[in-house]
Amino acid sequence: MQLNINGNMTDMPETVKTVSDVKQYFHISSTVVIVEYNGDILNKDRHEKQEVRSGDKIELVQFVGGG
Repeated sequence: MQLNINGNMTDMPETVKTVSDVKQYFHISSTVVIVEYNGDILNKDRHEKQEVRSGDKIELVQFVGGG
């Protein structure tokens, strides 16, 4: 399956079924991550339930502090 992740077409393994799986695939463990799924902001409680399909567009945004 191919997903558009942050503007790049990415081949995903068959084990990736949900938005939560996508986050795990990219080793995103931060509790502060914004997920845009096909143009809509996805509430955190939907990450484990929202299934992904080939061609879906997902934007993953993390905030990084620094000075």
